[in-house]
Amino acid sequence: MNTQPASAPSTGFRAIDVIRKKRDGHELSRSEIEFFIRGYTKSEIPDYQASAWLMAAVLRGLTRAETAALTAAMLHSGEVLDLSEFPGKKVDKHSTGGVGDKTSLVLAPVVAAGGLLVPMISGRGLGHTGGTLDKLESIPGFRVNLTVSEFSDVLRQSGCAMIGQTAEIAPADRKLYALRDVTGTVESPHLICASIMSKKLAEGIDSLLLDVKTGSGAFMKREEDARFLAELMVETGEQMGKKVVALITDMDQPLGSLVGNALEVMEVLDVLRGKGPEDLRTLCLELAGWMFHLGGVSVTVEQGRELAAKIIASGKAMKKFGEMIALQGGDRGVVDDPKRLPHAKYKLEVTSARGGYVTSVDCEALGTANVILGGGREKKEDSIDPAVGLALHKKVGDQVGEGDPLCTIHYNDTTRAARARQLIGQSYRVADSPPAKVRALIREIIKS
Repeated sequence: MNTQPASAPSTGFRAIDVIRKKRDGHELSRSEIEFFIRGYTKSEIPDYQASAWLMAAVLRGLTRAETAALTAAMLHSGEVLDLSEFPGKKVDKHSTGGVGDKTSLVLAPVVAAGGLLVPMISGRGLGHTGGTLDKLESIPGFRVNLTVSEFSDVLRQSGCAMIGQTAEIAPADRKLYALRDVTGTVESPHLICASIMSKKLAEGIDSLLLDVKTGSGAFMKREEDARFLAELMVETGEQMGKKVVALITDMDQPLGSLVGNALEVMEVLDVLRGKGPEDLRTLCLELAGWMFHLGGVSVTVEQGRELAAKIIASGKAMKKFGEMIALQGGDRGVVDDPKRLPHAKYKLEVTSARGGYVTSVDCEALGTANVILGGGREKKEDSIDPAVGLALHKKVGDQVGEGDPLCTIHYNDTTRAARARQLIGQSYRVADSPPAKVRALIREIIKS
């Protein structure tokens, strides 16, 4: 933990005063926010004071002006990429996080194969949700920590690249992101907006598609909260001259059938072969359709969906995925042989105690079970076990018999598996009748 002095005489501000002001519910000035973010980025303000400020921001909230100032301060804490040398439109997509959400790994190669440039700066898992970088790193050798120069080289050769925040790009977000994960300060819509938009705007993109999750497995449990976050991000992006659209999508149950880093890469490969779970395929095609529309490749979203389906069927998307893997140091062989991905040593089934229909699942509990297995981080310094995770056999609306498997646990540690099994068993609700209504996968579309 950094314990260097937390004041900056040249500015006249002190970190403790900024913390107190927000703690007491007062609006911070742009200068105060810039001072605090700059000081934390330069390690002049320690983790413990940044944690206190984050908690104050969560409990007291931020105004629109504070959110805009925070986004700008984090954006300009590092380098803003200039991709003007690349022809064509630059489009990215970002999800607010969910359980089993691996759409970015499908979308990057699909949309790049359709002629757009896709520069993705992604994050690691937060709390019970999985992270794109953790999934990518389950591919042997895959490098997510590229320099800006290496990032540009991969984009130039393949049209898509997927990396984490570097020392050059949004370094403030990189530090705060890890701190929020372990201090209970993830859920604030204002902090989420600033985090996402700072690193996305640093990519030098023209357009951005946002997938804002809502439901039991999302940070925004209530749909009205998801809508507020979506509107906040669309407004922030538009203020900075970018075309932004947000889709509010369901996270009342995991997306797809596999949860866990290597397992989710396997499911991505299935989708790129034209297979995979229906909900995952449907959402990927919808998101790709919007990206093609925002990038001007298709006149309508429907045309974009059709183009995405054709690209997948042709094998071009899978080829593009393999290219990107190889260019970023990964084992391209996983494309043809998923067995080259990490596998857990053991498997354990969780069965249903009664017959009937699955009426609901506690999606957050399933994500937490994956974290317990080692598929996520309980502490900032924890390492990830890429092989562990869950294979879901039943989802909401499915009929189940007594003793039928609900889920298979892939594990390497018996004690962790026992904890996860108990949590998973409690997360399923089975009743005599099917649910009256299964919520729509895509709830709403937010545009400026």
